[in-house]
Amino acid sequence: MRTRVLERGAPALADYEILEMLLFLGIARRDTKPLAKALINRFGSLHKVLEADRDTLAEAGLNPASVAALRLPLLAATRLAAAEARSRPQLGDWEALLAYFDTALGGAVPGQLRILYLDNRNRLLGDEAVNTDASRSAPRVESAAILRRALQLHATAMIGVRLCGDADVPEKRVLADSALASELSRSGALLAIAVHDFFALKGGAWAGLRRLGKL
Repeated sequence: MRTRVLERGAPALADYEILEMLLFLGIARRDTKPLAKALINRFGSLHKVLEADRDTLAEAGLNPASVAALRLPLLAATRLAAAEARSRPQLGDWEALLAYFDTALGGAVPGQLRILYLDNRNRLLGDEAVNTDASRSAPRVESAAILRRALQLHATAMIGVRLCGDADVPEKRVLADSALASELSRSGALLAIAVHDFFALKGGAWAGLRRLGKL
């Protein structure tokens, strides 16, 4: 089984074989296949075996070492999920978005445009600076570069964030990005990539194109 996992990955194993390998960590030098099959029959699936609590597994006849071995996948999955939530926060509402702005954009360069690339559950795939010049009339060129990056990340949505400088007024600053935002929205729709909004931030003040009716 180890050879099959190394050569073809975990999908090469049946559920009972995965359980068999885990049980071997707690029951050395013994055929664990019958026990693995019996546990799946008793609980109904591999998933339910791994979710069972310590007392229930002990009642099924497992020794403490085997119970500990079967708890490892759930522990690892929980840790991985928590790490993913930290590295890929979900920005599906205004409160989450503001919290992200406060924590992640504090050190960003004033005047810089950042694009937040999101998946279909509004989880962050990337937060990247874009080299743009709001005074330059080349939104189609800039839009193409941003959309190429969105496709590379398999993003299905985007949010633009412009960090204002000291002399900037958020409403005026975000309106300067309206041509780029409109081009992104138009071209992105052809690729099933939505533009949720474009914002300009200055301290606690902000302005958004959707709120201004420009997107």
